[in-house]
Amino acid sequence: MKPNFQQRDIIAINDFSKEEVLHILDITDKIKQKKQPDLLRGHILANCFFEPSTRTRLSFESAMQRMGGSVIGFSDSQTTSVKKGESLSDTMKMIEHYADIIVIRHPLEGAAQQAANCSSIPVINAGDGTNQHPTQTLLDLFTINECQNKLEGLNIAMIGDLKYGRTVHSLAQASSFFNHRLYFISPPHLEMPKEICDELRNKRIKFSFHKEIDEIIEKIDILYVTRLQTERFPHHMEYEEVKSNFILKSSQLAKARPNLKILHPLPRVNEIQQDVDHTPFAHFFQQAQNGLFVRQALLGLILGKL
Repeated sequence: MKPNFQQRDIIAINDFSKEEVLHILDITDKIKQKKQPDLLRGHILANCFFEPSTRTRLSFESAMQRMGGSVIGFSDSQTTSVKKGESLSDTMKMIEHYADIIVIRHPLEGAAQQAANCSSIPVINAGDGTNQHPTQTLLDLFTINECQNKLEGLNIAMIGDLKYGRTVHSLAQASSFFNHRLYFISPPHLEMPKEICDELRNKRIKFSFHKEIDEIIEKIDILYVTRLQTERFPHHMEYEEVKSNFILKSSQLAKARPNLKILHPLPRVNEIQQDVDHTPFAHFFQQAQNGLFVRQALLGLILGKL
C-alpha cells in the first residue's frame, strides 16, 4: 500500500518514514522524466517568505506554474500586515481562505509548526530558523541517489556552519534511514548541535568530528558544503574569526574518490572557490535544479493528484 500524503503538512524530516521518503523520491523521478503541465490547474499556492530566498521560493513558484497552478504570496513581510503587528496565526488564518496550500519560510524555529496548527490547509516548511528544511533534504537525497546510484551505506561529510545550518540538521537526521557514515568538519563553536548528535547516537549512526577536510577526503562519497550563516551569528566578531577558515579549493580534491560529488544548498559566498566548478566533482547546480522536481512531486502528492 503506497503512502498517502493528501492534505498533509510537511514540517520536519523526522515526520517521514523511510518508505515515505523513498516514495517521494520515486515520484520525483517520474516527474523529472515526464512533465505534468495540467496536473494542478485550478489550484493556488501561497508562498509566504518572511526571510530572503532565491532557490526555494522560485522553485516552488516554478513547480506550481509548470503544473498549471497559480501562485500568490510575498517575499518581504514588511509589505504585509505583519508590519502593522499582525500575528503569524492571524496571517495564516487569512491566507487559508485564498489558497489551497501554504509554503512558509520564517526566521523563528517552530514557526512552520505554528502555522500548520492554525491553518486548515496544508503547510510546507521552507525553513524555520536554524531548525529544519525538509524539502531541501528530500532534494539532497534525490540528488545523492541520482549521482551515486544508491542511498544505502554512503560516507557523507558535512563542512562549514553545522550549528546554525538547518539543511545539515535535516540531512543528518535523514541519514539514519540509510545507514550513512557521517563526518562533521567545522570550527569548534559551530559544531553539529548536541541534540542532533544524541539522536544519531540513539539510532546507532556512526559520526566523527574533524578539523580539516584533508583528514577524510579519501574516504567520502559526498561532500556537503554549507556557508556560514552570518544572519544568525550572535556577534559579528565571531563571524570574522572563522569566515576564511573553511574554503574548499580544487587542490584539496587531488586524493578524492572518482565518484565524489560536492553538494551545497546555496547560496555560495566564498566557501567553494570558483575553480572547483570546473572539476567533475562539482554537482551543486544540478542539485539546485532537482529542487524543482521534488517540489512538483510534493505539491502533486499533497493536493491529491499523484
